[in-house]
Amino acid sequence: MPLTSTNPATGAVLNEYPLHTPDEVEQRLSRAATGFAANRARAVSGRAQRLRRAADRLEQDAERYGALMTEEMGKPLAQATAEAEKCAWVCRYYADHGADFLADEPVDTEAATSYVAYEPLGPILAVMPWNYPFWQLFRFGAPALMAGNAILLKHAPNVSGCAAAIEALLRDAGFVDHELQVLRVAEDTVGDVLADRRVRGATLTGSVAAGQAVAQQAAAHAKPTVLELGGSDPFIVCADAALDRAAEVGCTARMQNNGQSCIAAKRFIVERPVLQPFTERLIDAVEALTVGDPADSQTDIGPLARADLRAEVHDQVERAIGDGAVALAGGHTLERDGFFYAPTVLSEVTPGTVAFNEEIFGPVASIVAADDPEHAVALANDTRFGLGGSIFTEDLEKGERMARALDVGCAFVNEMTKSDPRLPFGGIKDSGYGRELSHHGLHEFVNAKTVWVNA
Repeated sequence: MPLTSTNPATGAVLNEYPLHTPDEVEQRLSRAATGFAANRARAVSGRAQRLRRAADRLEQDAERYGALMTEEMGKPLAQATAEAEKCAWVCRYYADHGADFLADEPVDTEAATSYVAYEPLGPILAVMPWNYPFWQLFRFGAPALMAGNAILLKHAPNVSGCAAAIEALLRDAGFVDHELQVLRVAEDTVGDVLADRRVRGATLTGSVAAGQAVAQQAAAHAKPTVLELGGSDPFIVCADAALDRAAEVGCTARMQNNGQSCIAAKRFIVERPVLQPFTERLIDAVEALTVGDPADSQTDIGPLARADLRAEVHDQVERAIGDGAVALAGGHTLERDGFFYAPTVLSEVTPGTVAFNEEIFGPVASIVAADDPEHAVALANDTRFGLGGSIFTEDLEKGERMARALDVGCAFVNEMTKSDPRLPFGGIKDSGYGRELSHHGLHEFVNAKTVWVNA
C-alpha cells in the first residue's frame, strides 16, 4: 500500500508515494553508515555553513513550504509560513553556537592532558509526526546535523510531501546524500530498521503508545532514545491574573495549529473568584475565531488532519459530556467538506473524567475550578503527563514558586508554553524523556568521550 496524503480541508487525495522496497531501505542504511564513517571528521565550520544555507532557503521559500504544510495537514497558512521561518531560526542558532557546544571540555586531573570530546554517534532514526511537519524534524535535525550525525527520516504518511521537500531542501543547502534520507516504510517495519546495527539511536515525537514501542525496541539493542510524547498541559489562572490577557493568550495556546499540539493548553485550571469572568472572556475569544479554508488569510482554525482524528475528538467530547462536562461553545463536527470541528469550551470538568485525564488532540478547552493556588498546582500535577504548563498571575514571585512546583519539563509564567532554540524542550512522566534544543538537545546524540593523555 502506498503512503497517501490527503487535503483535510476537502478530503481530496493529493498524492500517493510508493513504499521503499527492502532493497531500497538497505541502500539507504548502507549509504548512511558508509557516508557517516567517511565524513564524520568533516569540519564543524562546514556543517555550520550548510545550516546557514538551509536557513536562507527556508526564509526565501517560507510561503511555498507553508502552503505545502497547509495543503497536507490543514494548519492555517500564516501559522505554516511562521513554522518554516522558525526552522530557519533553529538552523541559524546551531550554526552560530554549535561549535562552542561541541568544543572539547578540559578537565583538570593528574594527567598531562584530559578532556571530554563530543563526537557524533552515527545514523539516527527520526520518527516524526504530522502536526508540525517541518519544525519537529528541524528541532531534532539541526542539532543532530551540526553534531555530525546522519538522519534517517521516517515521517508521518500524510505529510510525505513535506518529507520529500525537506530532503530536497537540505540537498540544495549542500548536505550530502547520506546526511538526511527519507525512509518510506510501514509502521510495522520501524522496529526492523531500529534493530539494524548501523542505526545508533532514535528519536520519536508522537503518541505515548508509539513512544513506548520505540523505547522497548531500542532498549533491546541498547540504543539511546529521545521521546517527546503527549501532553495535557495545565493553564493556571490565579485570582490576581490579568484576565483579558490570560484569555487572549489562553485561546491562542489552545487553538493554534487547529488545537493539534502536544504543548497546547488543554486544562484551564481557574481559581473560583475569577472562574466566571475568565470563562466568559475565553468563550468570547473562541467564538470570535474564524473557521474555514486554511489557505485563506482570514482563517484562524482549519480542519483536523484526518477523518479518524476528528472522530476521536468528537467521541472524547461526547464522553466528557457524559461525565458531567457542559459544552459552553462548540462540541460538534461542522457540516462542510473536510474534517472540521467546532472550537469547543467545556466547563464543569473534574478529575477522573475524560476531559481531565485524556489528551484531547483538537480544538477543545477544558475548564477546571480550583480553590486556591495550592489546589491549582495539585490539580495541574494530577495527570500522567508532564510536558508543559503555564501560570497567570500578577504576583511574579508566587508565579515562579508555582512554576517550580509543576511536574513538567517546561513551565511559563504569564506566557503560553512554547519551544525556543535557546532553551531545552521536553517532558517527564508519560510525556517522554530526553531534551531537544539548546546545548542539551545537541548532546543527546553525541558520545561524551573521555580522553586521558599521560606524559
